[in-house]
Amino acid sequence: MGLCGAGWALLLLVGASVCWGECPCSDPALCQPITETRDFEVYVFFVEGKNWKYYDWAHVTTVALFAPYDPELMCFAHYKGARFVLTGDVPVKDIVASEKRSAWIAEKVNLAKAQYMDGINLDIEQPVLPQTPEYYALTALVKETTEAFHAAIPGSQVTFDVAWSPGCIDLRCYNYTAIADLCDFLFVMSYDEQSQIWTECIAAANAPFNQTITGYEQFVNISIDPKKLVMGVPWYGYDYTCLNLTKDNRCKLTKKPFRGAECSDAVGRQVPYRVIMKQVNDSVSGRLWDEVQKAPFYNYKDSKGNIHQVWYDDPQSISLKAAYIKKLGLRGIGMWNGDLLDYSNDPIAQKQTADMWKALLP
Repeated sequence: MGLCGAGWALLLLVGASVCWGECPCSDPALCQPITETRDFEVYVFFVEGKNWKYYDWAHVTTVALFAPYDPELMCFAHYKGARFVLTGDVPVKDIVASEKRSAWIAEKVNLAKAQYMDGINLDIEQPVLPQTPEYYALTALVKETTEAFHAAIPGSQVTFDVAWSPGCIDLRCYNYTAIADLCDFLFVMSYDEQSQIWTECIAAANAPFNQTITGYEQFVNISIDPKKLVMGVPWYGYDYTCLNLTKDNRCKLTKKPFRGAECSDAVGRQVPYRVIMKQVNDSVSGRLWDEVQKAPFYNYKDSKGNIHQVWYDDPQSISLKAAYIKKLGLRGIGMWNGDLLDYSNDPIAQKQTADMWKALLP
């Protein structure tokens, strides 16, 4: 882990080396697990740096760690009453055997306890076909992880990341109904919705409104409780190089197959919102709005003369989707990821960042 320093002891627990020591917080009470569950979830993925100091902590309920462990962040999150959870990913083929699942789960529980954390976010995202050994192993992993964490850490939270629809997106043909029942809730990744482009190879919105809302209706239609669903929104966009751009802004793309589809957003490049905000006003087109997909986009020309089209989400498009949280009775909202905004002291950036956080609240 690279975390053992002065005052830390090395323990061997169920074959896993973990660091265990005194509480790193100034107030030892901050090392106690968070047990309170708030009515509205605001779920943040933390990826890098110290941007977390500028999150909207008045509303944040959970921070999922997708970066090296930071004890200062753990203490601060607990001070704000927010959970701080691990991330977990494992090749599904490696946990078909029950003893291997148990060992992996034990390692994660011990790590969470050693770091005074409050649960785990299972981010698997692997292709799994129905009725295969991996299909059953994945469901068992969720069940056993939830049971182990709840038993070991009072009030802990186990969540599972799913694609924008339960319809075998990217060949992720999971037992969604069972998984939702077995964990605390699903984080629905309502983005990268062009990962499989089945129609024309043209640039489109990362999270088009109608498709996004239809995905939630599909989850509910397979008997998943809406309170088990947290809406994920993107704080990034896709930059596509156009083979040609028509007068009505149709950007034709190079074909790039992905898991059965002839075209994919993998041909594009992910761009943080903070970069988009610096580029859009100097673009060829300025900000444009697609009324069908209810998403902003713009066109620009690079130094080599190539035309690009950038699709993204901003407060207008996010607010439209967030409004459906109450209509559908969902548990809350979150984003990938919390560190894609501009947290500098530039006044314009500060307003843009504040508006993006505000857009999360329906």
